[in-house]
Amino acid sequence: MIVKTEEELIALKEIGKIVATIRDKMIEKTKPGVTTKELDDFAGELFDKYGAISGPKGEYDFPGFTCISVNEEVAHGIPGNRVIKEGDLVNIDVSGSKNGIFADTGLSFVVGNGDPLLFELCDVAKKAFEAGLSKIKVGSKKSGIGKAVHNTAKRHNFTVIKNLTGHGVGYSLHEAPNHILNYYDPWDKVLLKEGTVIAFEPFISSGDEEVYEKGDGWTFVTPNKSFVAQIEHTVVVTKDGPLLVTSLD
Repeated sequence: MIVKTEEELIALKEIGKIVATIRDKMIEKTKPGVTTKELDDFAGELFDKYGAISGPKGEYDFPGFTCISVNEEVAHGIPGNRVIKEGDLVNIDVSGSKNGIFADTGLSFVVGNGDPLLFELCDVAKKAFEAGLSKIKVGSKKSGIGKAVHNTAKRHNFTVIKNLTGHGVGYSLHEAPNHILNYYDPWDKVLLKEGTVIAFEPFISSGDEEVYEKGDGWTFVTPNKSFVAQIEHTVVVTKDGPLLVTSLD
């Protein structure tokens, strides 16, 4: 999507606020003892409350309103009877639409007290996101985003997941640009245009660089059980810098 009118921007901000609110309310509810299905059912109630449609359920018939990934799961985790435990690394990914406009957001976090490595991983994911965000400027090379993400991960002795990427979003959940890489590709010469809307989502790993689908048709895991932290926001490229429509700050 390339935002061209104030009405489009207002609509994008509205759905951005909705999915961000659902994300944060789900995080608040994520305590030891709760199941991922209970969290997802709560999200379904919130989608109804705000008059929005779940992205994965509405677009792809995903078996849940949201994607909830725990520990060895990296992305597209199916909500079910898994019980959240103290110290778990959880990723909650919320996307949705209202009036035909989509937004996408996600966040990894540690439940309660846990392995210091997991807290460090989440912290570096935040640093990588901020480094990549600083490269989102009108006229800048799209490849600069991934370069900043990869360099940040490497500086902290972590890796990036190379076969999961960000993407365009707006009139559909996934659209052009098809890939916002988390590493540098010298062949990517695309320049960022004013008004372009992207879902920017670095995946920072404690070791592995790729994921695979574990056999349920959806969930991605790492081959060596490495942990992965992700931060995702829907971002508009503007002449004044990147505008995050899924941040409630």
